Amino acid sequence: MIAEVIPGAYDISGKKVFRPFERRKGIRPTFPLGRYVSQPLSVHCQSIEDVRRFLCNCKYVSDKELFGKDDYWQPPEEFEQKKKGDCDDFAFWTWRQFMELGFVARVVFGHVGRYGAGHAWVHFMRDGRCYIVEPTRASFGSTFPRLTTVSYEPGYSVAWDGENLTYFAHQAKGTRPSFFFLLGLLPEYLSFWIFFWVRMIPKMHKVVWHLSKRLLKNFRWNWGRGSQK
Repeated sequence: MIAEVIPGAYDISGKKVFRPFERRKGIRPTFPLGRYVSQPLSVHCQSIEDVRRFLCNCKYVSDKELFGKDDYWQPPEEFEQKKKGDCDDFAFWTWRQFMELGFVARVVFGHVGRYGAGHAWVHFMRDGRCYIVEPTRASFGSTFPRLTTVSYEPGYSVAWDGENLTYFAHQAKGTRPSFFFLLGLLPEYLSFWIFFWVRMIPKMHKVVWHLSKRLLKNFRWNWGRGSQK
């Protein structure tokens, strides 16, 4: 769920801007941003592992499926009741929990992956280093490979000091890590995914078995209806 940012490959600080989400073009919150930090939560985590355990019990569901809308940003207190949502819902709740744990944290909106899919996540500072928190991957483990952070490109981030919200615009990656530096991170990356898939294989058998039973049941029901006509 957490990975250290590779120095130089991610604009950590950004530049202060004035309410970027109120512009005509771009992403827009469903409610004023103050709504996402002002309401009390019913879940109070005592550690990062507590945060991860809660997120492991939450389900990723698109806004279209859950609310019938293309985009809906759930306030954190709503998300912790439903335990369902998409990346921005996961990110806002996680952001609140990390701030309650005493971390200097921001909720971040940007792009991830080869094709630049829109995404939301959290980053926080600890001992002078920046870490990305990927709430939607809580079930993958407490950490994920540093090499994966290369695909994260922050666009805007929001900080809260207990009284005021501050907005930041981030630039594209400045310096690319050298090939040899990235090569040194490859063993960590490969070992993570090999271990992940080794753990997933037994679970996949169960998923395939349940899916097969469900498909067979639907087939018999449809066939039975057809034979009665």
